[in-house]
Amino acid sequence: MSSRQVRVGLEWALLLPTLLPVAVFSVLPIGYGIFLAFTNARAGNNLQFEFTGVENFARLVSDTPFLESLQVGLIWALGVTGIGLILSMGFALLLNGDFPGRTLFRSLAIVPWAVPPVVIALMWLLVYEPNSGLLNAVLTSTGAIEKNVSWLIQPGFALPAAIVVGVWALLPQTTLVILAALQSVPKELEEAASIDRASVFGIFRIVTWPSIRRIVYAIATLDFISAFNNFSLVFVLTDGAPGGSVRLPAIFAYQQAFQYGDYGYSAAVGVAMILVMSLAIVLAFRVVVQSGGKGHV
Repeated sequence: MSSRQVRVGLEWALLLPTLLPVAVFSVLPIGYGIFLAFTNARAGNNLQFEFTGVENFARLVSDTPFLESLQVGLIWALGVTGIGLILSMGFALLLNGDFPGRTLFRSLAIVPWAVPPVVIALMWLLVYEPNSGLLNAVLTSTGAIEKNVSWLIQPGFALPAAIVVGVWALLPQTTLVILAALQSVPKELEEAASIDRASVFGIFRIVTWPSIRRIVYAIATLDFISAFNNFSLVFVLTDGAPGGSVRLPAIFAYQQAFQYGDYGYSAAVGVAMILVMSLAIVLAFRVVVQSGGKGHV
């Protein structure tokens, strides 16, 4: 055995402890889920299931509740990503400045990131509580509303209220990533633009944005995938109610599997979600390519 073969064998042996858990807990479940999407598997003991081809996917195309959940999921993900990105950019620009207490505020920005989604949902349930919640108390005391509002029950308010919680949950990580990108922007370029009497907006457009845009595209894509794939946060908040107005695709898949026992159809919903997220990645990649891929980051 040559020294090169020994080296390659040693490299694989060192990688095995890392690759094995990934294969067992990620690759194999995903593969089995894709396989179930092409079957009529159902809940029960020792039930036989058969290969049904694309029957589950044909059902998806004409299933109104699924299409509605897909629409809600896209509105939710785009809302959380778009609003969160704008707010995160603003916070990151503020935190990148030089002011007293900057380190403290940067530390506080991490706090929501450290809170589990279920705890976040429970906390916001208290804020949105119709009779004694903080939001209704503030709005009624200021005269903004005349009577208490059931924010998570009324169809017109449930989805926007959930989007607010989603933005709050994703805000820290997006802010910190953009802040890290801002800190890598060459200061001499900003100083040169300032000497040329460029405005603050001009400095951002000419120097800052070209340097950080690829990072912004990347974190926006990750935020969209995370929001679209969300389950625990919205499930604890609303359980998809009222009337499915906040029923994300992940909640729809959960209901099909564990309420109706249709594992095959639920797996098909999961595959459809993977396709949507893959499309988001492809679109983000095309945006980066079309922008020229320029920048310092």
